[in-house]
Amino acid sequence: MLIAGLLSVLFALVAALFLVLYALQRRDLRKLTDLSQQLQPTAIGGRLPGRVDVETDKPELAALVTAVNHLLTRTVSSSERDAAYSPRLFAELGDRIHEAVLVHGDAILYANRQFASLVGIDRAELLGRRLADLVPPEYSELVSENVRRRLAGESAAERYEIDMVGLQGQVTRLEIASTPVEYDKGSALLITGVEIIPTMTAQALRLPAEAPSGPQSLALDSLAEAIIAMDKDGRITYMNPAAEQLTGSAADAAAGKLLEDIVSLVDETDRRLLSDPVHQALTSGAAVTLSRRALLLSRANGSERSIELSASPIRNSAREVVGAVVMLHDVTEMRGLTRQMSYQAAHDALTGLVNRREFERRLEEAIESGHRGDGQHVLCYLDLDRFKLVNDTSGHLAGDSMLREVAKLLRDAVRDSDTVGRLGGDEFGILLVGCPLEKARQIADDVTRAVGDHRFVWRDKIFNIGASIGLVEISRESGTLEELLAAADTACYVAKKQGTGRVVVYSARDEALARHTGEIQWLQRLQVALKENRFQLYQQPIVPAHGEDGGPAMEVLVRLQDESGQDLLPAEFMRAAERYRLMGLVDRWVVQTTLSALGRGAISVPSQHSVAINISGQTLGDLQFLEFVVECLDSTGVTPGQVCFEIAESAVIANLDHARRFVGVLHGMGCQFALDDFGSGIGSFSNLKTLPLDYLKIDGSFIRNLARDSVNQAMVTAMIKLARTLNFKVIAEQVEDSAAEEAARRMGVDYLQGYAIGRPQPLRLAA
Repeated sequence: MLIAGLLSVLFALVAALFLVLYALQRRDLRKLTDLSQQLQPTAIGGRLPGRVDVETDKPELAALVTAVNHLLTRTVSSSERDAAYSPRLFAELGDRIHEAVLVHGDAILYANRQFASLVGIDRAELLGRRLADLVPPEYSELVSENVRRRLAGESAAERYEIDMVGLQGQVTRLEIASTPVEYDKGSALLITGVEIIPTMTAQALRLPAEAPSGPQSLALDSLAEAIIAMDKDGRITYMNPAAEQLTGSAADAAAGKLLEDIVSLVDETDRRLLSDPVHQALTSGAAVTLSRRALLLSRANGSERSIELSASPIRNSAREVVGAVVMLHDVTEMRGLTRQMSYQAAHDALTGLVNRREFERRLEEAIESGHRGDGQHVLCYLDLDRFKLVNDTSGHLAGDSMLREVAKLLRDAVRDSDTVGRLGGDEFGILLVGCPLEKARQIADDVTRAVGDHRFVWRDKIFNIGASIGLVEISRESGTLEELLAAADTACYVAKKQGTGRVVVYSARDEALARHTGEIQWLQRLQVALKENRFQLYQQPIVPAHGEDGGPAMEVLVRLQDESGQDLLPAEFMRAAERYRLMGLVDRWVVQTTLSALGRGAISVPSQHSVAINISGQTLGDLQFLEFVVECLDSTGVTPGQVCFEIAESAVIANLDHARRFVGVLHGMGCQFALDDFGSGIGSFSNLKTLPLDYLKIDGSFIRNLARDSVNQAMVTAMIKLARTLNFKVIAEQVEDSAAEEAARRMGVDYLQGYAIGRPQPLRLAA
């Protein structure tokens, strides 16, 4: 506006000059014409000249030239100044550099693309907000005060580090520098930020070397994190209340002491004393972060707390180190929950033995050791006898109790260095590390004898049980993990055929015999079942826990009928179907039969509800299966929203790329997806963000004893919290009694499934 006003004055002067041409004497006409010609290009939009030169002896004309030159000087300087700090120039320059750039007055006046991407907010939405609104609450007052003081020209830090909190909760650490500028005719701060690697440093706005006071003291006293400030000799000058509580020492009593005088810092794994982080920060001039396994021991009360600690040097305006500040974050509860979750991820919830994934991990290590020739190891594959009898006559609770007793027998029968794991159902694995084959045979005989001598008592019944074991030696010539497990399984199969309590060492001849008998029989049996349509669909209801609308109404289950028309349990044929790569055919039959029934109305599903269908890991790895499902949806006319596919967590981990493609395409069409058996594997939390899921189905091992098991309750609470963060609904499966049902409802699950809700029933598909 200033430039436009001055130009208007110039244009008025030009017009006045033309009038003067007619009034002045003829001999001055040439001089005025010269002046007019120099100004006319500016009047029609040309560049402003620095000055005009006209030689004259007339005082009036000389005064006019002087006035014009004065106006030109003011106009040019104002134009240059406005151009230097114009919003347009900031926009052009700011978008061409890599640093995050802000112009901040009372609020944000400009932000470049880099800053907007760091916080995940559109640039237009940033305008009018304050920088203090974009940092964690504990830094907000400090940042706000720094901006105010810098704008007012008062003494304040020119450079400091802050955490930026994005829209999605992501935290980015920036090194901030600010410079006062004039922007759009007003005072502002030009703020630049450079992203730095997170170091967990305690430095934000620089603390003074002496004890903080005023707003800084109030802010630090209000922090939940423990903050301790030291002078250049490492002696304590300040502790906030959180630090007093964590260390067990009062600030007055700790003043002037070294950190090591009030606490000891040790490694929680071996209790080894850790080096002094304050001394390191003061001598190196750089931030120091302790090991994540740090343990703080209070000298005042003897308490122990797991911590994360960082120490940063404090610098004065001359960049000299004048002290240090330490931040301690109490992670005792978090590490405790992490240890519980790590244990749960590696152990079977029912028996306390390591689960299949952890067992296979340890077996892989033993195989690598064997290939190097570092020792002799033996793999044992154990299958219980008469487990099905206990389950069928006394129920699942009896079967679970028997498995727990057997697990204890197995642990007691082997050495401390050996690993016992539950591989699934009534199958167990024993890994004998550093054990010759003959010694392994003796241990296996002891195990079968201990199990055979055991009497399982359930209420008024007494059961004799037994075990069959197959052994395979791990050596330089051993094959892959899958080949070893298959060999041990084959030896176990041969042992079982020989009678109860037998131990068989694997041999190629035994494998050929096993294939010629039971394995080929199962293969033929499954092929005939597929050909003659002997599979039968069952359904188990899934109900809302709190009256939610929509979601899965039932899960479709598959059963196999034998030659006499009796239903066989899934455990009896699923293992064989997986071994002979027939699960793809079984899953195709289930999907096609279910969708056909849905399409013709044989399966009635309430509005906004769906039918859940299980997909095996073997099928998930089949590239043609996705095309098959799409064709079935097209041919049957089923609305994709009526279908919810359940994929096991282990299947996702084993086929992650295929799972992403399968889920991505069908979810985009409208199908729903549930992650089954969630919590049973160590990969749970790392894979959720990459898949567009709708439901988490908590593994039944966490639900069965939910009302009585505090560890299960903590795990389920954590899973529900995670699901809420990711906008997933939660399904609790294997809800087998009213106590578990009530506990699940109280803890906030969205859907319930299990015997307490409804037992599986045959689906009548005739329309």
